Amino acid sequence: MLRSPEPSLRRLTLPLAVALSLGLAVALPQNIRLENALNRAFPQHLHPSTLLVGIDDASLHDYGRIELWPRELYAAALKTLTDAGAKVIGLDVLLSDPSRDDAALSSSFSRPNVVLATDPSDPFGTFSTAWRATKGVSALNPPKALGISEFQTAYPALNTSQLAPSFARQVAAVAGTPWPLNTTPHLIPYVKPEAMQNASLSFRDVVNGNVRYGDLQNRVVVIGMTASGVSGMSVPDIDGRPVAGVYLQARAVSALLSKPFVRVPLWLTALLCALTAALVIRARQLWGFVVASLALLVSVPFWMAGIILPAVTISLAAIVATGLVAFERWWTLRKIGMQDPVSGFGNRLAFTRAVEHRWPSRHARPFSLILVDIDELRRLNDRYGRSSTEEVMRDLSERLQKLKRRSDVVFRWGPEEFAVLLDQTSARELPDLVAFYQQQLAGMSYRDQALTANIGAAATNSDIQTPTDLMEDASRNRYRMKYQRGQQLFDD
Repeated sequence: MLRSPEPSLRRLTLPLAVALSLGLAVALPQNIRLENALNRAFPQHLHPSTLLVGIDDASLHDYGRIELWPRELYAAALKTLTDAGAKVIGLDVLLSDPSRDDAALSSSFSRPNVVLATDPSDPFGTFSTAWRATKGVSALNPPKALGISEFQTAYPALNTSQLAPSFARQVAAVAGTPWPLNTTPHLIPYVKPEAMQNASLSFRDVVNGNVRYGDLQNRVVVIGMTASGVSGMSVPDIDGRPVAGVYLQARAVSALLSKPFVRVPLWLTALLCALTAALVIRARQLWGFVVASLALLVSVPFWMAGIILPAVTISLAAIVATGLVAFERWWTLRKIGMQDPVSGFGNRLAFTRAVEHRWPSRHARPFSLILVDIDELRRLNDRYGRSSTEEVMRDLSERLQKLKRRSDVVFRWGPEEFAVLLDQTSARELPDLVAFYQQQLAGMSYRDQALTANIGAAATNSDIQTPTDLMEDASRNRYRMKYQRGQQLFDD
């Protein structure tokens, strides 16, 4: 059996699926909405050593507006926490503006276990040089989907090439868990509001010493604004609910102190997408939907193990591969309905559609038709069997494929006939092409039997009104050739 002159679509499906899946991996390396959904579905607890000291409504009621507070209040809180044995104290309150009491408070703000927050516009802190405490920029990554879900261990400093360490990273580093400074996003695990409340103390109580020292021993304390109704202090959480920014900072610190979530790297995401697409192409049928569903389901145990799997991207790779399988099947069915399986040429239906497609432009772009058959096929079939006929037709199709010009198209017009559409060929040019075909097909034979090719031709002209007229004219010419040859043999 001859191969189709057109390349098999199946040979292209697998590399195309792999290429598209790699593109998906690059375009969608993260699935933020899936991460947020899993984060909300499986909330975490703060690291046991993490404690939040909130500047709540009661604290503001006692001490007034925070921008008017004397900084001795912070010093008093730091003293209470230090005396109680707190391991690290992170003050997530911006103290960038200088005050006349700054130098006097140098002993409080220079302790090795204190971390001070700095403004993103002044990441290295230009407040009193007498304060030698560790500094970290109070920043989180911009919201994605519903809210803020990521932070970094460092952020690019404005107008410089330096990286400024983040507040959460510096608190974790002082606590004994240093992380490299880079801009890789880290997930902020979701913690329910009631769990945050259970791990919180009031700033007022800490200042007044109304706390149990045992609750503060070896704790990593984060101090920040939690009061309601203070403008500029709320940020959107992953569920869209506005929360105090210090809540997210405390959760970021907790993430660095715990075993943080690890995202699957881009190269592995690309590999998983490519393998998924290849698997779906090999499995064929509709297995891609099963693979896509499994990818989403598998993301849950991965999440529970602390691994963030880009399951949506992998699932989309499976869906894309399934779409290619479906397209390939549709294309195959379409080709089967319009292709001769023996020669690989278009069949009579394909021929009819090709003629109808060209017919409206026949005056500007004339074309011609050649019909070819072999005289002795019935005799060969009786003598050698059906296989001989197939061999002859196969030989004829190969010859026609070599004879046709680049713009011509060959069709299997009937069981024992071929049609050649001659592009941009007028009635004046047709006789020369017919003679050329007749000369080239004159030497055909099968075993000891010489074979004769009958050729009929017709061209579009004013007398040909329909495609049917064109085919009938070519058929009449072919039968006329057979008749004239028969008469010549009879006369001889």
